[in-house]
Amino acid sequence: MNENKVALVTGGNRGIGLAIVKGLAEHGFDVVLGCRNLSQGDAVASAIGANVIAVELDLSIHESRHRALAHISERFPKIDVLVNNAGVLEEAPFAQLSNEALMSSMQTNAFAAFELTQYFANQMASNGYGRIVNISSGWGAFSDGLTGPAAYSISKATLNAMTKVAANSYSGDIKINAMCPGWVRTDMGGMSATRSPEEGAETAIWLAMLSSDAPTGQFFRDKKQIDW
Repeated sequence: MNENKVALVTGGNRGIGLAIVKGLAEHGFDVVLGCRNLSQGDAVASAIGANVIAVELDLSIHESRHRALAHISERFPKIDVLVNNAGVLEEAPFAQLSNEALMSSMQTNAFAAFELTQYFANQMASNGYGRIVNISSGWGAFSDGLTGPAAYSISKATLNAMTKVAANSYSGDIKINAMCPGWVRTDMGGMSATRSPEEGAETAIWLAMLSSDAPTGQFFRDKKQIDW
Protein backbone atom coordinates (compact mmCIF):
# COMPACT_ATOMS: atom_id res chain seq x y z
CA MET A 1 0.00 0.00 0.00
CA ASN A 2 1.08 3.59 -0.63
CA GLU A 3 1.20 6.63 1.67
CA ASN A 4 -2.54 7.32 1.59
CA LYS A 5 -4.45 7.48 4.85
CA VAL A 6 -5.30 3.99 6.11
CA ALA A 7 -8.77 3.00 7.33
CA LEU A 8 -9.78 -0.20 9.14
CA VAL A 9 -13.42 -1.24 8.73
CA THR A 10 -14.76 -4.15 10.79
CA GLY A 11 -17.40 -6.35 9.21
CA GLY A 12 -16.34 -4.92 5.88
CA ASN A 13 -17.20 -7.80 3.55
CA ARG A 14 -20.95 -7.14 3.21
CA GLY A 15 -23.80 -4.73 3.82
CA ILE A 16 -23.08 -1.28 5.22
CA GLY A 17 -19.48 -2.25 5.98
CA LEU A 18 -18.81 -3.15 2.36
CA ALA A 19 -20.37 0.12 1.20
CA ILE A 20 -18.11 2.01 3.63
CA VAL A 21 -15.05 0.12 2.36
CA LYS A 22 -15.91 0.96 -1.24
CA GLY A 23 -16.65 4.59 -0.42
CA LEU A 24 -13.41 5.13 1.48
CA ALA A 25 -11.42 3.42 -1.28
CA GLU A 26 -13.04 5.75 -3.82
CA HIS A 27 -11.94 8.71 -1.67
CA GLY A 28 -8.33 7.55 -1.87
CA PHE A 29 -7.95 5.66 1.39
CA ASP A 30 -6.04 2.44 1.69
CA VAL A 31 -8.64 0.22 3.36
CA VAL A 32 -8.09 -2.73 5.67
CA LEU A 33 -11.23 -4.87 5.42
CA GLY A 34 -11.79 -6.79 8.66
CA CYS A 35 -13.91 -9.94 8.38
CA ARG A 36 -14.44 -13.30 10.04
CA ASN A 37 -14.03 -15.34 6.83
CA LEU A 38 -10.75 -14.38 5.20
CA SER A 39 -11.38 -16.19 1.90
CA GLN A 40 -14.64 -14.25 1.47
CA GLY A 41 -12.88 -11.05 2.44
CA ASP A 42 -10.07 -11.65 -0.03
CA ALA A 43 -12.56 -12.15 -2.84
CA VAL A 44 -14.39 -8.94 -1.96
CA ALA A 45 -11.15 -6.96 -1.60
CA SER A 46 -9.83 -8.20 -4.95
CA ALA A 47 -13.03 -7.13 -6.66
CA ILE A 48 -12.76 -3.59 -5.27
CA GLY A 49 -9.14 -2.83 -6.10
CA ALA A 50 -5.51 -2.83 -5.09
CA ASN A 51 -5.99 -0.35 -2.25
CA VAL A 52 -8.18 -2.78 -0.26
CA ILE A 53 -6.67 -5.64 1.75
CA ALA A 54 -8.67 -8.15 3.81
CA VAL A 55 -7.59 -9.32 7.26
CA GLU A 56 -9.16 -11.91 9.52
CA LEU A 57 -10.83 -10.23 12.47
CA ASP A 58 -13.34 -12.23 14.53
CA LEU A 59 -14.73 -9.92 17.20
CA SER A 60 -16.55 -12.67 19.07
CA ILE A 61 -13.41 -14.44 20.36
CA HIS A 62 -11.05 -12.62 22.73
CA GLU A 63 -7.88 -14.55 21.85
CA SER A 64 -8.54 -14.29 18.11
CA ARG A 65 -9.09 -10.56 18.45
CA HIS A 66 -5.78 -10.04 20.22
CA ARG A 67 -3.87 -11.98 17.58
CA ALA A 68 -5.63 -10.05 14.84
CA LEU A 69 -4.82 -6.67 16.37
CA ALA A 70 -1.15 -7.58 16.68
CA HIS A 71 -1.14 -8.78 13.07
CA ILE A 72 -2.88 -5.64 11.80
CA SER A 73 -0.49 -3.35 13.68
CA GLU A 74 2.50 -5.24 12.28
CA ARG A 75 1.26 -4.87 8.69
CA PHE A 76 -0.25 -1.40 9.09
CA PRO A 77 1.57 0.51 11.83
CA LYS A 78 -0.47 3.68 11.28
CA ILE A 79 -4.26 3.35 11.22
CA ASP A 80 -5.77 6.80 10.62
CA VAL A 81 -9.45 5.81 10.61
CA LEU A 82 -11.31 3.07 12.48
CA VAL A 83 -14.91 2.20 11.61
CA ASN A 84 -16.50 -0.12 14.17
CA ASN A 85 -19.19 -1.54 11.92
CA ALA A 86 -19.46 -5.25 12.76
CA GLY A 87 -22.58 -6.10 14.71
CA VAL A 88 -25.11 -8.79 15.55
CA LEU A 89 -28.88 -8.66 16.05
CA GLU A 90 -30.36 -10.90 18.75
CA GLU A 91 -34.15 -10.72 18.47
CA ALA A 92 -35.28 -12.44 21.70
CA PRO A 93 -37.59 -10.22 23.80
CA PHE A 94 -36.38 -9.09 27.20
CA ALA A 95 -38.55 -11.60 29.10
CA GLN A 96 -36.94 -14.51 27.24
CA LEU A 97 -33.45 -13.07 26.75
CA SER A 98 -30.75 -15.35 28.14
CA ASN A 99 -27.65 -14.00 29.82
CA GLU A 100 -25.56 -15.84 27.20
CA ALA A 101 -27.39 -14.18 24.30
CA LEU A 102 -27.10 -10.75 25.91
CA MET A 103 -23.38 -11.20 26.55
CA SER A 104 -22.83 -12.37 22.97
CA SER A 105 -24.47 -9.18 21.70
CA MET A 106 -22.52 -7.05 24.16
CA GLN A 107 -19.28 -8.71 23.13
CA THR A 108 -19.61 -7.95 19.42
CA ASN A 109 -21.62 -4.71 19.49
CA ALA A 110 -19.97 -2.98 22.45
CA PHE A 111 -17.01 -4.66 24.15
CA ALA A 112 -15.05 -5.41 20.97
CA ALA A 113 -15.67 -1.87 19.76
CA PHE A 114 -14.35 -0.59 23.11
CA GLU A 115 -11.23 -2.70 22.76
CA LEU A 116 -10.53 -1.59 19.20
CA THR A 117 -11.31 2.04 20.01
CA GLN A 118 -8.93 2.07 22.96
CA TYR A 119 -6.21 0.22 21.07
CA PHE A 120 -6.23 2.44 17.99
CA ALA A 121 -7.12 5.72 19.71
CA ASN A 122 -3.97 5.37 21.81
CA GLN A 123 -1.97 4.98 18.61
CA MET A 124 -3.82 7.88 16.99
CA ALA A 125 -3.05 10.10 19.96
CA SER A 126 0.65 9.33 19.53
CA ASN A 127 0.38 10.10 15.81
CA GLY A 128 -1.58 13.31 16.39
CA TYR A 129 -4.50 12.37 14.15
CA GLY A 130 -7.40 9.94 14.11
CA ARG A 131 -11.04 9.43 13.23
CA ILE A 132 -13.18 6.72 14.86
CA VAL A 133 -16.73 6.03 13.68
CA ASN A 134 -19.00 3.74 15.69
CA ILE A 135 -21.95 2.36 13.72
CA SER A 136 -24.76 2.53 16.24
CA SER A 137 -28.55 2.71 15.86
CA GLY A 138 -31.55 4.78 16.81
CA TRP A 139 -32.58 1.65 18.71
CA GLY A 140 -29.69 2.43 21.06
CA ALA A 141 -30.81 6.01 21.69
CA PHE A 142 -32.49 6.95 24.96
CA SER A 143 -34.07 9.83 23.04
CA ASP A 144 -35.88 7.29 20.84
CA GLY A 145 -36.98 5.19 23.80
CA LEU A 146 -34.70 2.15 23.32
CA THR A 147 -37.50 0.43 21.39
CA GLY A 148 -35.48 -2.17 19.49
CA PRO A 149 -34.87 -5.83 20.37
CA ALA A 150 -33.65 -5.95 23.97
CA ALA A 151 -30.05 -7.13 23.52
CA TYR A 152 -29.54 -4.90 20.49
CA SER A 153 -30.83 -1.77 22.24
CA ILE A 154 -28.81 -2.49 25.39
CA SER A 155 -25.59 -3.17 23.48
CA LYS A 156 -25.95 -0.17 21.16
CA ALA A 157 -26.75 2.11 24.11
CA THR A 158 -23.52 0.84 25.67
CA LEU A 159 -21.67 1.58 22.43
CA ASN A 160 -23.06 5.12 22.51
CA ALA A 161 -21.90 5.61 26.09
CA MET A 162 -18.45 4.27 25.21
CA THR A 163 -18.28 6.71 22.28
CA LYS A 164 -18.95 9.66 24.56
CA VAL A 165 -16.50 8.56 27.25
CA ALA A 166 -13.79 7.79 24.68
CA ALA A 167 -14.22 11.16 22.98
CA ASN A 168 -13.83 12.89 26.35
CA SER A 169 -10.60 10.96 26.92
CA TYR A 170 -8.55 12.23 23.96
CA SER A 171 -7.56 15.78 23.07
CA GLY A 172 -6.05 17.09 19.86
CA ASP A 173 -7.12 16.07 16.38
CA ILE A 174 -8.89 12.85 17.44
CA LYS A 175 -12.58 12.63 16.53
CA ILE A 176 -14.70 9.81 17.97
CA ASN A 177 -18.37 9.82 16.99
CA ALA A 178 -21.33 7.46 16.63
CA MET A 179 -23.92 7.34 13.87
CA CYS A 180 -27.22 5.75 12.95
CA PRO A 181 -27.35 4.55 9.33
CA GLY A 182 -31.14 4.26 9.29
CA TRP A 183 -33.08 1.19 8.13
CA VAL A 184 -30.82 -0.39 5.51
CA ARG A 185 -31.33 -3.29 3.12
CA THR A 186 -28.83 -5.78 4.54
CA ASP A 187 -28.94 -9.30 5.95
CA MET A 188 -29.72 -7.67 9.29
CA GLY A 189 -32.14 -5.01 8.07
CA GLY A 190 -34.00 -7.16 5.57
CA MET A 191 -35.05 -6.44 2.02
CA SER A 192 -38.04 -4.31 3.06
CA ALA A 193 -35.75 -1.61 4.44
CA THR A 194 -35.96 1.89 3.00
CA ARG A 195 -32.26 2.59 2.38
CA SER A 196 -29.54 1.07 0.27
CA PRO A 197 -26.22 0.13 1.89
CA GLU A 198 -24.65 3.07 0.04
CA GLU A 199 -27.15 5.47 1.60
CA GLY A 200 -26.52 3.92 5.01
CA ALA A 201 -22.77 4.37 4.57
CA GLU A 202 -22.81 8.07 3.61
CA THR A 203 -22.65 9.50 7.13
CA ALA A 204 -19.94 7.05 8.20
CA ILE A 205 -17.75 8.05 5.26
CA TRP A 206 -18.35 11.72 6.06
CA LEU A 207 -17.40 11.18 9.71
CA ALA A 208 -14.24 9.35 8.64
CA MET A 209 -13.08 12.50 6.86
CA LEU A 210 -14.06 15.18 9.39
CA SER A 211 -11.98 18.34 9.49
CA SER A 212 -9.94 19.27 12.54
CA ASP A 213 -12.57 21.78 13.73
CA ALA A 214 -15.42 19.23 13.57
CA PRO A 215 -17.20 17.93 16.68
CA THR A 216 -16.28 14.84 18.64
CA GLY A 217 -18.33 12.73 21.04
CA GLN A 218 -21.59 13.23 19.16
CA PHE A 219 -24.32 11.10 17.56
CA PHE A 220 -25.28 11.62 13.91
CA ARG A 221 -27.87 10.59 11.36
CA ASP A 222 -27.81 11.88 7.76
CA LYS A 223 -24.79 14.04 8.63
CA LYS A 224 -26.80 15.90 11.28
CA GLN A 225 -26.36 15.69 15.03
CA ILE A 226 -29.10 13.83 16.91
CA ASP A 227 -29.85 13.32 20.58
CA TRP A 228 -28.42 10.42 22.55
